Amino acid sequence: MGQLRQSLFKFYFRVEKLLTPGLRNAQYAYRETLKDKLSSDTLWLDIGCGRRLFPDWMPNGQAEQDALQQKLKTTFGIDPDVASLRDNRFVKNRVVGDSASLPFESNFFDLLTANMVVEHLAKPQEVLLEARRVLKSNGIFMFHTPNSMSYATLMARIVPEGFKVWLIGILEGRKEEDVFPTLYRMNTPKQVEQLAQAAGLKVVELRRVESSAQAVMLGPFVLFELLWIKLLRLSNLKNLRSNLIVVLQKP
Repeated sequence: MGQLRQSLFKFYFRVEKLLTPGLRNAQYAYRETLKDKLSSDTLWLDIGCGRRLFPDWMPNGQAEQDALQQKLKTTFGIDPDVASLRDNRFVKNRVVGDSASLPFESNFFDLLTANMVVEHLAKPQEVLLEARRVLKSNGIFMFHTPNSMSYATLMARIVPEGFKVWLIGILEGRKEEDVFPTLYRMNTPKQVEQLAQAAGLKVVELRRVESSAQAVMLGPFVLFELLWIKLLRLSNLKNLRSNLIVVLQKP
């Protein structure tokens, strides 16, 4: 299986360069946006921090984490999954808890982040209200999440959870314990704007970004996905791009 996976990725990267030059995974856009928001004095909470800050497949991901650790005085992370927190070596202050009831003082943090977490939230309104409470004035809540209007998310929503776990294992190589139920309750620009306004937060940035193809393990079928991604580069189709990067601010 390992050799087959390697061969399929080699094929993918060759056709990706031909059909969609410059295509990158949305995680790179998230990482760049995050680094722009950080300074040595930033008090930062990563919501749903999981096992690591950046995916382990990202080149230089560990070096980037090490550089941020040296730059920041301290880091906070919260996650309901104890096993994931135990594995996290980036966050210095790790807390088991619920993002809808943050165990922190009001007006405490400069920055909150959530990387591929918002799609799992059962009560996004409560999470935004908590975010507003714990943020200082002009504090930022930045998150990266799938766009509900994208083809991949639309397909994911109709696939039974049991089959989805198996499929993600095949396509992405993720273990079952790292796959969580998705609800997509704050995953369109309209939902974000309405929920943010109701929570008293201002939308200062909302970007629809492309990401690398997900059908790599399906061999030649990935060509159709890449052609679709190429079409999504047209401005009139930007609403269908796969991911959202959102920056909300507390007044």
